[in-house]
This record gives sequence, structure tokens and C-alpha cells, in this order.
Amino acid sequence: MSTTQSERLRALFEPLVDKAGLELEEVTLSASGRRRQLLVVVDSEEGVQLDAVAEISRSLSQALDASDVMGEAEYVLEVTSPGTDRPLTEPRHFRRNTGRLVKLALKERGELIARIMAVDEAGLDLEVPGVKGRKPKPARADFAEIAKARVEVEFTRRDGAPGDAVGDGDTDFDTEPDDSDSDIDETTEEA
Repeated sequence: MSTTQSERLRALFEPLVDKAGLELEEVTLSASGRRRQLLVVVDSEEGVQLDAVAEISRSLSQALDASDVMGEAEYVLEVTSPGTDRPLTEPRHFRRNTGRLVKLALKERGELIARIMAVDEAGLDLEVPGVKGRKPKPARADFAEIAKARVEVEFTRRDGAPGDAVGDGDTDFDTEPDDSDSDIDETTEEA
């Protein structure tokens, strides 16, 4: 996608996404056979509900129909919320995942798997899980030293963990970690 088209799409979408109380995370246009696929990723501090995705999808589709930004070629519009495999790149991404286990690639220290306990302007306060009965240890990672970061999906989780949606002890896995991680929250429309 050319920078010009990317900028035009962002300029068209951002006011609509902001008005809906969401944040525009990503706009990607790719070829899919004879059609093009336009992927729009939205998020918010509270996560994104399916109804909000459907509503913003309709709004973006109407805006695209009224503009010439996509030209005459066919395209498929897909609006979704970020999944758990999304890289954490902005401080707000880390804040939204406080309490979650993350895998960090640190420039000087290598790889670290730890739970985000707190986020400030400079970086993360972490808790490195104990191994073989040892107690967890506190750690710190500044944003400047983080090369890559992703949420680690947990199938077994201690009861009452921060961000734990289940937390009642009746299950061994976190079935709904939070709305912002749902890969189900997506709507696809064809133009």
C-alpha cells in the first residue's frame, strides 16, 4: 500500500474511530486474488465489544463508499480488535495487559518471561515467576530496552491473578482473558 493511500485511509478512518470512542491501531491493505483486503484494527482501554466492531465496520464501509480512496477495484473490509498475537509496541498496549504474562526480548539481557505488575512512563515493573517451588522475583524493564514483546497465553493460572476473568477456581484455564484479545470480535464486509 502506498504511503499516500495509507495516509488517506487513516485520515478517513481516524475521526470515525475516535467518535466511536475507539483507537485506530492498524490499517493494512493487501492483495487477495483479484480482490484486495483492507484490514482495520481498533482497540480501546476497556477492550472492544462485538457490537462496537459491527457499528464501526458499518461506519467505515459507508465512508469508503462515499469516497474514492479505494478506487474502482473490489475489496473486502475486515474490522477487528487485536488478538493475543499482536506485538506490544506502545505503552498503552502494556497498560492494557497489566496482570498478564508477557514474553520480552530485551536488547541487553535476552529473553524474559514475566508478569506485568505496573506500567509507568519509563517502563514496566515485572514479576518473574518462580521455578520449581521458588518464589517469584521482581524485575524492571525500561521501554528503551524492549526489542519485542508479546502476551503469553496461559492455560493454567493462579486464582485471583490480576486480569484473571475466571478467578473462581472452577476451571484450569482462562477462557476469556479480556475483550481486547478476542479473535472473534471481527466483522467482514464486501464492497
